[in-house]
Amino acid sequence: MSPKLKKGIRWAVSAAILVFLIVFARTIDWHAAWNSMRHASLPLLAAAIGVNLLSVLIKGVRWWLFLRPIGITSLPLAIRATVAGAGLNNVLVANGGDAARVVFVSRVSGVKSSTVLASMALEKLFDPIGFVMLVVFGVLVFELPPQFEAWKLPAEITLGVIILLLIFFVYATRHIKPEHVPERRAKPRTVKGKVIAYFKSFGQTAGRLATGPRFLAAMVLSLLSWGCQLWTFDLAASAAHVPIPLAGSLACLLGINVGLIIRATPGNVGFFQFVYALMAEQFGVARNDAIAISLLIQTLQILPLTLLGVVLAPEFIFRRGKEDKETEAVAKKIEEKRLTHHGPLSTAEEVLQRAGRAGIAPPSKKT
Repeated sequence: MSPKLKKGIRWAVSAAILVFLIVFARTIDWHAAWNSMRHASLPLLAAAIGVNLLSVLIKGVRWWLFLRPIGITSLPLAIRATVAGAGLNNVLVANGGDAARVVFVSRVSGVKSSTVLASMALEKLFDPIGFVMLVVFGVLVFELPPQFEAWKLPAEITLGVIILLLIFFVYATRHIKPEHVPERRAKPRTVKGKVIAYFKSFGQTAGRLATGPRFLAAMVLSLLSWGCQLWTFDLAASAAHVPIPLAGSLACLLGINVGLIIRATPGNVGFFQFVYALMAEQFGVARNDAIAISLLIQTLQILPLTLLGVVLAPEFIFRRGKEDKETEAVAKKIEEKRLTHHGPLSTAEEVLQRAGRAGIAPPSKKT
């Protein structure tokens, strides 16, 4: 299939989805939905914002697990960069906030960006792993809508394959032989060589970070983060005074995140509301109330984190990096040594003359 045909199909699918969402929007009583939002409980909304932020903080701790072995031991730095990146993801295209947090941490710590990127790549890997675990847990524990039953066996197989791959990855990285050929370890000079070296460094770092206990801790933290997301959905429904069981909130969370993989519309605007309403209606929630809850969830997930990201980003941009501090320290030492000299630096002849007057110079040779 040619690239032009693929692009045309993608645009046609996006246009069809957009038309479908417009038709869906015309079936909503927006006045009733706005009234539900306007009368929402402020304390419960504040609690939902706090729990949603907690899920991001847990991701910061998860990243810190992979940052520690590469010499970045500051937990506050990992958390601040994670929050800033999550906030910037809401205003930058293509998850630009994740790229920004790699730059932030690399600059502040002085660690190579390829090394920091490898740690983040491993950390991000546990988001879909946690999602698959949540799907398996949901279909086994709760009575979800019929469409989720079809996910049960594929999710269990996928989870088993993921666990086997993680075990193999840990085993394989324990048996990697170090490079001993000096020519291969030499610093590359061409652009191609630098790119290859960058990805080699990335792979070596990923292998060094792959340990069983670290992977297990990351899986537990991923489940906690997803649990906080589920709690956020439940609190938002309670804030809107709409009764929906925990199984209903879980079905909405799972359905929406499958939609986030597809990214049918920019920012999933409209698609989020459609999927939430589709799932919530199967648990007896009116469409207008479901739309109100979904709008509340998107608002409390996006606005506070975006504000935090915008506030924290300048701190990393204008904060002096490790290399800047080291350069300044060296310059300060040079300045201190210069100030210890009495008077300006002299020529060799002047130094010998002053040493002779002090009686410590060797006798001059007469011609």
